[in-house]
Amino acid sequence: MKKKLILILSIILSSSSMVWADGGMWLMQQLSSQIAKMQKMGLQLEALDMYNPNGNSISDAVAMFDGGCSSIIVSNKGLLLTNHHCGYDQIQKHSTVEHNYLQDGFWSNSFAEELPNPGLKVEIVERIDDVTPQIKKALKRIKDPNSMLYLSPSYLTSLADRIVGKKAVKNPMYKYEIKAFYGGNKYYMFTKKVFSDVRLVAAPPSSIGKFGADTDNWVWPRHAGDFSIFRLYVDKNGNPAPYSKDNVPYEPKKWVQVSSKGVQEGDFAFIMGFPGRTYRFFTADEVQEWSEIDNNIRIEMRAIRQNVMLNEMLADEQTNIMYAAKYASSQNAYKRAQGANWAIRQRGLKSIKQTQQEQLLEWAKNENRGDVLEAVQRISKSIQDRADMRRQRWYLMEGLLLGVEFTFAPVPQASLLKNWEDKSERDKGLATLKKAFEKFYNKDYSPKVDEKISIALLTRYVERIATKDQPEAIRQGIEKYGSAQAYIKSIFEQSIYASKERFEAFLQAPQKAQLEEDPMTIFGQSVLNKYRSLVKELAEFDAPLAAAQKTYIAAWLDMQGEADLAADANLTLRFTYGNIKGYKPRNGITYAAKTTLEGVMEKEDPNNWEYIVSPKLKELYAHKDYGKYANKDGSMPVDFCATTHTTGGNSGSPVFNSEGQLIGLNFDRNWEGVGGDIEYLPNYQRSIIMDIRYLLFVIDKFAGCTRLIDEIQPVY
Repeated sequence: MKKKLILILSIILSSSSMVWADGGMWLMQQLSSQIAKMQKMGLQLEALDMYNPNGNSISDAVAMFDGGCSSIIVSNKGLLLTNHHCGYDQIQKHSTVEHNYLQDGFWSNSFAEELPNPGLKVEIVERIDDVTPQIKKALKRIKDPNSMLYLSPSYLTSLADRIVGKKAVKNPMYKYEIKAFYGGNKYYMFTKKVFSDVRLVAAPPSSIGKFGADTDNWVWPRHAGDFSIFRLYVDKNGNPAPYSKDNVPYEPKKWVQVSSKGVQEGDFAFIMGFPGRTYRFFTADEVQEWSEIDNNIRIEMRAIRQNVMLNEMLADEQTNIMYAAKYASSQNAYKRAQGANWAIRQRGLKSIKQTQQEQLLEWAKNENRGDVLEAVQRISKSIQDRADMRRQRWYLMEGLLLGVEFTFAPVPQASLLKNWEDKSERDKGLATLKKAFEKFYNKDYSPKVDEKISIALLTRYVERIATKDQPEAIRQGIEKYGSAQAYIKSIFEQSIYASKERFEAFLQAPQKAQLEEDPMTIFGQSVLNKYRSLVKELAEFDAPLAAAQKTYIAAWLDMQGEADLAADANLTLRFTYGNIKGYKPRNGITYAAKTTLEGVMEKEDPNNWEYIVSPKLKELYAHKDYGKYANKDGSMPVDFCATTHTTGGNSGSPVFNSEGQLIGLNFDRNWEGVGGDIEYLPNYQRSIIMDIRYLLFVIDKFAGCTRLIDEIQPVY
């Protein structure tokens, strides 16, 4: 009997390991369990070369950029590479009509020309410590059984002073960040050095850095030179400090070599960075909820909005300009939801999670762990019980909060209405209201388009949501006017915010009643109140659901062990590895692993801003003037893809070869691999990476900024 039980357990464990074998965004402490596999795949480094809390290693050159991207130090003077879209806000802030760096690019010719960026921060992890015992001890003091503080990053980080002391926590050069892992079963503290003097060094024009823009987002093959370059500055003692003209370039303890030797399909590659969020431990029911409620509603409502928007854009060039960015932004999440559902449907992700779940329950049964089955049942019940409210929230959010622009029409301050009879206070309040109106009714707002979109979205919303569950203003408006269309038309006919002329007329003879009774304000506040109500009601499910998930994930840790079980991403330093490799997305279609400048020329469309090609770039292409950066066949490399497991937050992540040399910057992933947020898809999951040789080529041959080439000192 004992032998039989051991055999059963070994089968369960081996099969579960097989299900979880591929992918993973691994913590640096898990290198020891992965290094042998990595070396077998081609890695020529040891674990301490990658992460060494007591010495120098590659991870010391990897940095979080602006709170949500990744970056890499490539020189002994603190030169930092990240994506163009990660540095976009800074580039935009420095751009003017006279100096349009977004359009023309920016190339500094000296340290003195590098541009400061107030508010921008870069963080480098110096060490990672397991603080599970200390945090669990502190959490025992919380008496509320429904408290969610054990998962709160801000609360957990507030406990750091109990570990490192109050003096250390007050040091502005360092940040001690504590986060929960495995559903609150483990806690790690990240000691980070924080740099606040970060200067813009260089950026290509958007026609290179953003080539393909949102149309190509989530798409492979890709042809973007998605990079920007910054530099870290410190005080004269080498310590991070606020901006000062006296600060000097940072001399890091580690920077990485940049390889211009090129990449080949099948080559080993690894990535380090700060991936944002994944759902690796979803149960089958959670996958179904994500697909059938969250994704389906997003796809449905955004398709309605986008169809109306696109028709208006195609009919009028000015509207096309005004709504291009809004359309692209909507498409981004729309395509992501479609990709996730494609993976769930075509690749059977729900079935995979069901299999994993059954394996865990079988193990738990043999271990007399009844709490695991109870946790799975509680998860299922919570999802079932909240389904209708969650459905309401998603229709409200996608249909009316994100889709109807006038939901966020100006709201008069309470002080304005209260002090209406006081002319001084009234004038002050109306001046504030005018600013709010100008922000709402900006150069990219068309009431005509908003009205058409609102009619389409509200018509679908009231078809899907029962009258009793609709915001009060919508119930009353449709009852009064007879239909969603008539109600929306009445809003645009009556609101002072529906036209500039009407608002100006109001300012000439302001009436308090007009503000109190404005239909746009009433609509918007009613929608927001309903949304807040739904969020509050849904919050009642959070604590029991999180507790059940914690038990479920704890069982996975007990069964498989932490060393071989990757935790969900949460914007902490991770590594992932794989091979440079193309893929077959569908029958009869094969994508190669690499793209070249020829593809840029094939995509060129001078009438579409997303595919404009610079005359200088066309000249270099025509003369095949690629310097030392060409492939062996004479073509100019642009991007490549790899089987590494990445997600949001990995933008700007450095990509290394087997020797630990930089070969690229991760900047996206493919549509077919979006389902990797819940389960790695080895045949479809691809990180989209800019070949570092394209960056060097653009710096050298396109911009002629040879001082940066001299500083980087590429390995040829």
